[in-house]
Order: sequence, then structure tokens, then C-alpha cells
Amino acid sequence: MSRWKRKEIEDAFDKYQSAALKGAQTKDWTDWANCFTPDATYFEHHFGRFWGRENILNWITKTMNEWPASSMTAFPITWYSIDVDKGWVICEVMNRMEDLGDGKIYEEPNITILHYAGKGLFRYEEDAYNPHNMGVTIGAWLEVKKLTDSNNKK
Repeated sequence: MSRWKRKEIEDAFDKYQSAALKGAQTKDWTDWANCFTPDATYFEHHFGRFWGRENILNWITKTMNEWPASSMTAFPITWYSIDVDKGWVICEVMNRMEDLGDGKIYEEPNITILHYAGKGLFRYEEDAYNPHNMGVTIGAWLEVKKLTDSNNKK
């Protein structure tokens, strides 16, 4: 028998998604960091490991407020699976860049693994993605942004 009900884990995941969207739009990542236990571990394959909610908040705030990451405006989930026995959520998150009005969506996926700890909080997150593909997507977005910005100046 599992420690938690699926609904409890799913409610925590819904809160996590809402907090990520709020962080992307307001640049205040406090609500997102508060989805984790005080002693949580965050493992981001490119940036490393962070221990503790406060360190996670400091890292995400700095990282997501630096350009071009500051132009990521949403993190929609394309699919997810909940393992109730383990308390894990595994999902694909799209890292979506600001809309440039050219009819294209510039986004690149990562796979996220969350470990639920109870009481609406996660104790672990791991994000993995292909850095080459992320670079290609952001590079394409930057090229269009340059054109858009120069056309707007005319």
C-alpha cells in the first residue's frame, strides 16, 4: 500500500506547475521554491546539485532572471506519470521562450523527476535535457529576436 493517495501527489504537482508559471511571469520564484521541503535536493544536470530550499531559491532566482533564461515565459507539461508506490512524478516539461510573433513556438523539453515527501511538498527534483538541442532552440529564438528588434526600431 502506498504512503500517499494519487490525488494528494497530483494536487502538489498542480501547485508546482502553477508556481513555475507564476515564477516565469513575475520573476519571483518564492512560491516555486516553497513547493520543496526545507532540506530538498535539486539536481540540474548542467548547473549541478543544490541542497536546501533556500539554496534552490537563490539558484533559480539568479538563473531565471539572467538573459536569455529570463525570456522563458512558461513551462507547460506535455505528459506526466505518477508512481503512487514511490511517490514520484515523472514528466516532460517544455521550456518555452517568449512569443516573438512569427507564428513559431520556441521550446525545448526536459525530463523532470520529482520525489514527493508529503504535506504538499517535494523533497527531490532532477532535470535532464539535451544541452545541444536547448542551445539550437535558443539560438534560433535569438536570431528571430534580433530581426524582430531591428524591425521594430525602423
